[in-house]
Amino acid sequence: MSLLPTLLQALQATAIEPLPETADAASAAVVVPHASSLNYLELIAAASLPVQVVMALLLLASFASWVIIFRKKRVLDRAQQEADQFEERFWSGGDLGRLYEAATQRKQHITGLEAIFEGGMREFNRVRQRRGIDARSQLEGAQRAMRAASSRELDGLEHNLEFLANVGSISPYVGLFGTVLGILMSFHGLASMKEATIATVAPGISEALLATAMGLFAAIPAVWAYNRFATRVERIASRYDTFAEEFSSILQRQAHLDDA
Repeated sequence: MSLLPTLLQALQATAIEPLPETADAASAAVVVPHASSLNYLELIAAASLPVQVVMALLLLASFASWVIIFRKKRVLDRAQQEADQFEERFWSGGDLGRLYEAATQRKQHITGLEAIFEGGMREFNRVRQRRGIDARSQLEGAQRAMRAASSRELDGLEHNLEFLANVGSISPYVGLFGTVLGILMSFHGLASMKEATIATVAPGISEALLATAMGLFAAIPAVWAYNRFATRVERIASRYDTFAEEFSSILQRQAHLDDA
């Protein structure tokens, strides 16, 4: 019975040191690294030469596309505005002879519906001055002149739309080509390394994927602008055709009056 008190006294004499609080805090703390900001200029500068060439081509294509987009928008807006103004003068009930004289005086500066009107009226008057020409021949000559003028005007409105279509369809593939080149060079550089980690491969892959992003950046606005402008050109072309038909009806009545 004397052994138990002896053991209790020994346990009380033993000092039990508590665990340090700093150790608990260190074990409970989770270190979260700060995400470094992505610097695109550094990625471009660190890319290989073939990838840089691809990126430069995509940047040039994107810049040229935006220049064409702003210019084409201004051209189509002006064409629509001039068509509204000319139709207002044409259907106001004024004399067509005076309207034709005003168009011929500034022939080098007329566009759109006014150019179509001037071409048809000029050919109609020229054919009418010939002797023995019936009304049908007069009308056909005026219609041919209006179709030719309409084609010239639409060619001017459609100018550079093909470039936007090409940029929109080719740029993603050009960017993908740069990405493939970058990834190939990144993996080829690993051949001389004994140990390869994600840290050694990630920079090269990031530079390569940037080429694909730049290809999409060049293609998306070009595709949107092409679809938008092509639709507007089709509407203007329909408007030109409608005016030519209506003006042909007026000339047909005039030709029958001359024959009478």
